Amino acid sequence: MIIKDFKPFSGVHCESTATGNLLQHIGIEISEPMIFGLMEGIGYGYFSFKTMPFPFIGGRIKQFETTENLCRNLNLELDTKETSSVKKAWANVESEISAGNPVGLQLDMYHLDYFPEKFHFAGHFVAMFGFDSTHAYLVDTNRGDMKTSLESLELARNEKGAMAAKNRSYTIKKIGETNDISSVIITAIKRNAEVFLNPPIKNLGYKGISKTAKELPKYFDNNPDTRGMNFQIMGSLMEDAGTGGSIFRNLYRDFLKESAELLSNDRLGGASEEYAEIAKKWKEVSDHLVETGKTDNRKHLEDACGILEELSGLERENMEKLLEL
Repeated sequence: MIIKDFKPFSGVHCESTATGNLLQHIGIEISEPMIFGLMEGIGYGYFSFKTMPFPFIGGRIKQFETTENLCRNLNLELDTKETSSVKKAWANVESEISAGNPVGLQLDMYHLDYFPEKFHFAGHFVAMFGFDSTHAYLVDTNRGDMKTSLESLELARNEKGAMAAKNRSYTIKKIGETNDISSVIITAIKRNAEVFLNPPIKNLGYKGISKTAKELPKYFDNNPDTRGMNFQIMGSLMEDAGTGGSIFRNLYRDFLKESAELLSNDRLGGASEEYAEIAKKWKEVSDHLVETGKTDNRKHLEDACGILEELSGLERENMEKLLEL
């Protein structure tokens, strides 16, 4: 069963790509940066999980809150299903696909057949648009159309641990008049800024960026046997796999630029230029972390942490300006 006339939406971030596929299928064609901005997605988080061998560094707000924010901003119906039963989880997906509706899935990338990197990350998102007797057909970020065995999909969806959801699947439908994008942009920006500037714990927002600068040297000192490989993976994930680095700052840069043109707002254009410079600095951080792992040279880590402290201040200042819009 393959959904007729389904056209894949390709993006650089897993959740905005998955949700973008669902939007496009119901006739809402907007760019990935605009999707991410209306998700109120820009953020930051630093966490240590027992299921991960190195700290998690994330450049966005909590998983799935982004899609909830987007649907609220655009007046769309978000139908979310979760269950501890793998049989019911499959039935939830099968019924929607059979009805011609692509489905967003949250799962653990570890089990997917096409991922060569084998580590657990249960906050990954894909869009599913079909299945046959042996495989599920998915869209996964800029990998395009992929397939994985039904057995691997079941394991990925039912995985436990940090950031996992109970076989979460979701669909998006129109429930009436969709809100005009230009009417909700400023509200989305200000809500996002408010969350970033007022984190409930010091691991989040601009405070979390500063905390990372203080915690990473401790991790380096306390893990001499594994830090080489782990710092390389950490830096690579930040930049290439969508957990942080410059990817989200580049998306937000482009969102602000697109919004500036749509609303004829020079202040948004200025904020976009500032995020362009911020994104470059995040790329420097991830590069230094990779080099820390390759060389075991603490100087690269110190350079990364110095930039992180600078970024904490720069991002706070930029969000304060956006809050005043």
